[in-house]
Amino acid sequence: MQNPAKVRGIFSAIASRYDLANHLLSGGLDFLWRAKAVRLIAQRQPRRILDLATGSGDLGLALTKALPQAQVVGADFCLPMLQVAAAKGLRPLVVADGTRMPFADNYFDAITVAFGLRNMESWPGALQEMARVLRPGGHLLLLDFSMPRPPFAIIYRFYLHRILPHLAGFLTNTSANPSNRFPPVRPCSISSKPTDGSPPGPVLSLPVLSPSTLPKNESDHLLFPLHGTRLGRTRI
Repeated sequence: MQNPAKVRGIFSAIASRYDLANHLLSGGLDFLWRAKAVRLIAQRQPRRILDLATGSGDLGLALTKALPQAQVVGADFCLPMLQVAAAKGLRPLVVADGTRMPFADNYFDAITVAFGLRNMESWPGALQEMARVLRPGGHLLLLDFSMPRPPFAIIYRFYLHRILPHLAGFLTNTSANPSNRFPPVRPCSISSKPTDGSPPGPVLSLPVLSPSTLPKNESDHLLFPLHGTRLGRTRI
C-alpha cells in the first residue's frame, strides 16, 4: 500500500527518465515480459482493453500494434507520465486513479496492469474497481515481480534492497533527493481467479477498503479522447 500523493510526485519527477531507468534496471528483460503479456492478451482477441497504470505507454502501444482492431485505453493517475505516453502516440489516455476509475461497469474485455498494482494505495480497492469495469468472463493480467525460489531469492533480495535503489536514484537523477526515489519494490502475490475452468493461481484474500480520490484538478481528466465513444460515466 502506498501514499498516492507521494507516488504521484515521484513519477512526475522522473517521467522523462523513466523508460531509460526501467530498461537498464531490468537488464532489458522488460521488453520480453511485455511481449509475453501481449501474446497472452492477444490469444483472447479482446475488443476493448484497459491498460491501467499505463505510465509511459509501452505496454499500451504494444497492445495497439498487436491488436489493431481493438480499442486500447491507457489510464494512469500521473499526468506527466501520460504526457510521455501521448508523445509516443498512445490514444486515448485518461488521468484516473486505479481505485476510482471513470469507466462504465462491465465495459472492458481485458485489463492489463504492468508494475502498477504495487504502487496503488489499496490493492483491494483497485482489484474491486478492476472487477467492476471488467465484463463477466473478461481477463485480468497483472505483470509484476515475484519472489524467486532459493538460492536465487538471496541474490534477488540483495539486488532489490542494496543495489536497485541506488541505481534507480542515479539513473533518474534523484539520488540527492531521497523523497523523489522510486517507491519500494515489493513482490506481488495476487493473481486473478481464472474464468475458463483452469486451476486457480495463488489468490490473496484481502478485505475491501474504501476507494481514494484524486485532486479535483486531475480527477477524471481526459487526454486525446476517442470522440463519440462511451468510455465512462460521461459521454466523450
